[in-house]
Amino acid sequence: MAQGARTARRRWPLGLAALLTVLLVASGAVVVGKLLSRSAPAPGPVAGSATPAPETSAPASPTPPPGADITGPLNFLIVGVDTRVTVPGWEPHADAVMVMHVEPGLKRAYLFSLPRDLVVDIPAYPKSGYRGGRTKLTHAMSYGSRVPGDKAHPSTAQGYELLRITVSRYTGLRIDAGAVLTFFGFDRLIDALGGVDLYIDQRVASIHRRPDGQYRQHTAGGYVGPQMVYEKGTRHLNGWQARDYARQRYIAGGDYARQRHQQQLIRALVRKILDQGLARDPDRVQQVVRALGKTMVYAGGGTRLIDFAYALGGMPANGLVLVGLPGSGVGKDGAYRGEQLRPVARQFFTELRAGRAEAFLSSHPTLRVKT
Repeated sequence: MAQGARTARRRWPLGLAALLTVLLVASGAVVVGKLLSRSAPAPGPVAGSATPAPETSAPASPTPPPGADITGPLNFLIVGVDTRVTVPGWEPHADAVMVMHVEPGLKRAYLFSLPRDLVVDIPAYPKSGYRGGRTKLTHAMSYGSRVPGDKAHPSTAQGYELLRITVSRYTGLRIDAGAVLTFFGFDRLIDALGGVDLYIDQRVASIHRRPDGQYRQHTAGGYVGPQMVYEKGTRHLNGWQARDYARQRYIAGGDYARQRHQQQLIRALVRKILDQGLARDPDRVQQVVRALGKTMVYAGGGTRLIDFAYALGGMPANGLVLVGLPGSGVGKDGAYRGEQLRPVARQFFTELRAGRAEAFLSSHPTLRVKT
């Protein structure tokens, strides 16, 4: 394999894998919930012993389904990490940070992204020895992952914890559960579904791939050679194409456009699963679960993933609302420092916490991501 290909594989930002957890929660929740409703026995009295119970015995209570006590609101944090596993001691960076807020009643959810370079206050974290500071959001993951006295083995769980605290303080949202993901399995998942139909809203030339799917050669001056190009319009994409398209950020709109494309891909995947009737096919369900299981580290705060999945099983396919939060670059003395969200984006958090998100989006329609 060429050196350029090895470099491209090692340095691929794994944030796109965050889509998988959203898929699991937003539509895989339906899949798991429906599967359980098919395979589990109907709720009823618990079977008794061989000796008949006295007639005065009280009947056993029906067994509630998983997650029966989960009513919302819920907030999920989905993190895609840039983990260069071939580099000893490499600290994970949060390459993609997504939050999904589910309304009370669990029928509608709002998905939004936070820029990886968002300038935030990261609190002190004694577990890693970090003293706190104001810097890019992506660094919360790496600063939190540090294990004093053991530079060779950073802790992804610690990194997630500090990132969760940082995001919670910035948005004012309590984070109920989340996941940190690597990439492996994403291509296989898309291909197992037969590809995905996606509306490409602008022409995108790939920095990393050739038209045949091979990685472009990487030199000291950058990538060279033929480029895969995604033309505007509805396209059918296979696994590597979908991933490659949604990872591009050196395009019109930059990282904000990449966030939009990732969200559009999420919705396309949700629709694909529901349109295929995947929830009624246990074998296909197991395919998805196996693929997801190899890419995800779940942090549930004491609640099982299956409980959240079952609780969200009644969410309709159109219940997932994509929200694009506008921002702009900030600097100091002419040097780029990071990103900041505009006041309308910060106001969205206020309305989201108050349960007025839908009314706010109706009066600010440009925040809705079109698909």
